[in-house]
Amino acid sequence: MTLGARVLLAPMEGLLDHTLRDMLTRVGGVDLCVSEFIRVTNTVLPRRAFIRVAPELLNQSRTVAGVPVRVQLLGSDPDYLAANAAALAQLGPAGIDLNFGCPAKTVNQHRGGAVLLDEPELVGQIVAAVRRAVPAHIPVSAKMRLGYNDDSRAEACALAIEAAGASDLVVHARTKAHGYRPPAYWDRIADLRQHVRMPMVANGEIWTLSDALRCREVTGCERLMIGRGMVADPGLALAIAQHDARSSGAVPSAVSWRQIVGLMRLFWQGIALRVAPRHRAGRLKQWLNYLRRVYPEAQEAFDQLRLLHDPSKIDQWLAVQAVE
Repeated sequence: MTLGARVLLAPMEGLLDHTLRDMLTRVGGVDLCVSEFIRVTNTVLPRRAFIRVAPELLNQSRTVAGVPVRVQLLGSDPDYLAANAAALAQLGPAGIDLNFGCPAKTVNQHRGGAVLLDEPELVGQIVAAVRRAVPAHIPVSAKMRLGYNDDSRAEACALAIEAAGASDLVVHARTKAHGYRPPAYWDRIADLRQHVRMPMVANGEIWTLSDALRCREVTGCERLMIGRGMVADPGLALAIAQHDARSSGAVPSAVSWRQIVGLMRLFWQGIALRVAPRHRAGRLKQWLNYLRRVYPEAQEAFDQLRLLHDPSKIDQWLAVQAVE
């Protein structure tokens, strides 16, 4: 990751997929994305498995707006992860990321994600195996939480990841046990930075420009990864970028509801290509549910769509919004 990559769009399984990445990066301010995880077990996945999760691989590993996308792998077997990383590398990803943070029970039960943080030695073996398997010009990064049930091994995991040759490390400032409940323990990221030299990215509970600035101050990390905060406020990364670039005291401009409606229409068209009709309405409502945090209009839209499931009815609703 270059020093210019100051705002990263987080991977979020079941929410922040290719279509939503496309929408959010069109707004501006995002420097790098990470895909949702691709689960690796005891086989080498076919080309289509990587492209299904990260179709940006067909566009030089970039979103429509030109933002690079790293592809994330999840698993516990160093050899199979290395073999899959080598296969993925042939598709020219902007980087390969390793997931040591997923808190999902089913994933953890199968020795994936955050549960591996109880085994710092294995974490290091995974990173080292993948780094060896991938050409030097492709970055290999990692994303971790502070731990599984507690944060007592956080330093050991970060040191193992660094020693194994990772290019950079994203730290979600909560343990698996914390889930997504506030607060995020940003001070522990500052602690980790005292032990490792590799570039570090702070993640967790960044919903506003004020949060972003406080997170930087507490953690010492200039670079931030944002997930739910960007879904709720698509203009957040742009606001951060404008804050960083401005020389006057001007307030960063907000993204208007009309712009959001335009993005929703594009989003709806995108999911129509990839999602079964019975699930499409749910995906739009899922995004609106987050948008309600920032946009009063989203609450009204959510109420209007709450009981609608027929895609044709939502087509009609979106058509009306476009002309209002």
